[in-house]
Amino acid sequence: MQIYSLKPNVTHEQAVALLAAQGATRLLRTLTAGPLRSVADLYVPFRLYRAHISNRGRRDESLVAIDSIAGTLDLFRFDHLPSGEETISLQTRNHLAAQLPEDLARERLVAKLRRVAYQRGFFRLRDLAITAEPVSELYIPYWLGFRGSKGRARLAVIDAVRRRFEGAKMRHLVESWLLSNSPSR
Repeated sequence: MQIYSLKPNVTHEQAVALLAAQGATRLLRTLTAGPLRSVADLYVPFRLYRAHISNRGRRDESLVAIDSIAGTLDLFRFDHLPSGEETISLQTRNHLAAQLPEDLARERLVAKLRRVAYQRGFFRLRDLAITAEPVSELYIPYWLGFRGSKGRARLAVIDAVRRRFEGAKMRHLVESWLLSNSPSR
């Protein structure tokens, strides 16, 4: 299947270097999770929305993307619509299929944006209204690092755009996808 993705900011070689960290970090990871066995790319679908936030008579607009799997991952914010040099079109089997209906994705996006507004200051809010219009779908690239020994496997995930390790939500999402795509015994 052909997909439209943001261009990764982390190459395969850089991902291997991050996952096989040097010094004390490498020793600790190797002792607890085993040696690095393999590195693979993965593309996760996100829906891009144009969000309109009205508060105290002031209206802001931003481009925000939410994952199309469960709507639970961190949001991506954009200054402008990604295109041209920032995106790639590729054919790969290593992508997750969108599962979240558009209306539910929009509902979760609005709830997350409302939570952000409350965290910035509940008493600063007056007549808060948030709406979101769908713009497009795009995939975000990630690097997966597989570690293991003695029949145990561990997974590490790097966001290939933001250059950071992901947490438990993302690992759980990837592990669920891997298990659902594994051949039955």
